[in-house]
Amino acid sequence: MTTVLLVVHLFVTLALIGLVLLQRSEGGGLGIGSSGGMGSFMGGRGTANLLTRGTAILGTLFFVLALALALLNRGASQQNRSILDSPPPASAPAAPSLPAAPVVPNN
Repeated sequence: MTTVLLVVHLFVTLALIGLVLLQRSEGGGLGIGSSGGMGSFMGGRGTANLLTRGTAILGTLFFVLALALALLNRGASQQNRSILDSPPPASAPAAPSLPAAPVVPNN
């Protein structure tokens, strides 16, 4: 369950980043959606409303998923789930060395 929520959270995060980058900045210098692109089939206001609404929905979903993941993993501190909390593994015993082969003189 946690893995599924984590994967969905990752996809929501990537979509949220994409939507924020598509939006026009307040200065108007870095926005991708200024001329052409999505503005060709929708008006400037329609595009802004769509992106703003999508950002709000994805932002809400991001926070809900973050809270759900935090609630599901609240008891993980007693279970040693972090590799930093677990003791280092015991070193494996060294393999026994083979005795050296006897040297036979060449006659």
